[in-house]
Parts: sequence; C-alpha cells; structure tokens
Amino acid sequence: MARVAFLGLGVMGGPMAGHLARVGHEVCVYNRTTARAEDWVAANGGQMGETPRAAAEGAEIVFACVGNDDDLRAVCLGDDGAFAGMAEGTLFVDHTTVSAQVTRELHEQAAAQRIGFVDAPVSGGQAGAENGALSIMCGGSEADFARAEPVMDAYARVAKRMGESGAGQIAKMMNQICIAGLVQGLSEALHFGEKAGMDGRAVVEVISQGAAGSWQMANRHATMLDGEFNHGFAVDWMRKDLAICLAAADEVGASLPVTALVDQFYKDVQSMGGGRWDTSSLIERLRKLGGA
Repeated sequence: MARVAFLGLGVMGGPMAGHLARVGHEVCVYNRTTARAEDWVAANGGQMGETPRAAAEGAEIVFACVGNDDDLRAVCLGDDGAFAGMAEGTLFVDHTTVSAQVTRELHEQAAAQRIGFVDAPVSGGQAGAENGALSIMCGGSEADFARAEPVMDAYARVAKRMGESGAGQIAKMMNQICIAGLVQGLSEALHFGEKAGMDGRAVVEVISQGAAGSWQMANRHATMLDGEFNHGFAVDWMRKDLAICLAAADEVGASLPVTALVDQFYKDVQSMGGGRWDTSSLIERLRKLGGA
C-alpha cells in the first residue's frame, strides 16, 4: 500500500480516487471546488489538501485527472502546485488528456526536480471509472511505469506502457480518432435505418455480432435511437481532444481528413445546444438535417 495524492475529483477522478482508498492506499485529495473534496473525504475517508502542494506533500505518487492543459499546469506548477510539495524520487502520474506540448513541458520540469513522470490518459468513460475498468495508455520510463502500474491496478482493466514520455498521449489521440469515425458511421447507419423504416434495435442485434460490431454500437445504439444524450463523454470535451489530435497531426505530418470533418460535425452539435451531450449525439445533427 502506498501514500498517494489525487488531484481532480470530477466524474472520472472522484471514482478513481475512491478505488485507491477502497483497496487500502492512504489517499489525500485536492479539488478546485473544496466542497467536492470534503464530500469525497466524507464518503471515502482519507484526507484533503487545501492546495495541490498540500495534498502532494508526503505522497509517494501523485495522480491528476483534470480538464485541460491549463488546468494541469495550474495543479502542477507555482508555489501552490504539486511539484513544489513533491520530494525527490517521488512520481507524478497524469491521467488527463492533454497536448503533447504540455506533457513535454511538465516531464522536463519534473525531471529537473528528480521527480518521475508518467503520462497515463484513460479510456472507458465515467462507467469505466466507476467500475474500475479503465484502459490506461502510458508513456514514461520503464522504471516509473513499473512503480505506477500496481497502484493504477485499482481502477484499470488494462494498463500498458506505450513508450517514452508522451507516448501515452499519442495513444489516447489514436483512441479518440477511432471513436470519432466510429460514432459518425454508427449515427449514419441508424439514421439511414430510421428513414428506411427499419427497426434499429433488431438490426443492431444482428450486425453487432459481425464485422460492424463495436463498443459504441453495443453501448450507445439504444440511447441514440431514443434520443437520450445526458450521459457519457461530453461533446465539449471531445472537441478539446480532437483539437489536440489535429494539432499533433500537423506537427508530425499526418493527414486526418475524417477526424477534421467529424470535429466540424461536433461543432454543429454545440451550436444546437448539445455541448454537454454525449458524443453519440452526432445522430441528432443528422436528424435535424434530414428533418426527422
């Protein structure tokens, strides 16, 4: 068992920190909204810090799961940042999906302080966090990953080292690129079926057992058909992630035409007031365009 800190108690971080506490780790948490940290401690035990630095002091491993590049910098850097409270030889594990730029920046800062750093973005959504069944893609040294893996096991279905620092974030970008195309394809198929008078559930029961099957089809087709999107991974966050993918593609010289197109479709969903809808809400854009 380890003494750990967890920074960020949103729909992902809160359950992840809870799993750490339940398996016996000594957990100190921090959240920008203090009331949420207080509620977490009341439900899970452990302690809370008033600042990231206070939460990180004395921790062997500090985990973070926040919103974006700026949020991550805010909890890491400065007099009240986690790095200021971390001792030489400790380890920082970042579960946030962020840009390659901020990952490189913080890895270099951590190395200068002789702090280990693992970028470890996750996939599996809120349900995966709550059920302790996340897929974790990691970048960093073999030694740092080896220290982090048994602790992350509390909420991981699989955790795998993809390569050196930044490789975890690249793997997560690949994950989001796949999802963007899959959800658009599924949306088009279900919308087409609706227009053609088909029973979408009956069709999915058959085609999900063949080559067209996917996690998105199995877990989202019913709510898509019902027009229910107040759950899951928000469109606003997906656009943040796709912007990271498109910027990285420019940097490495990759072409992502479908991803760029679907990103604009998500922009349309935002203009419909669906910024907080699940990513599967792409079908609503088609319904609007098609008059359904």
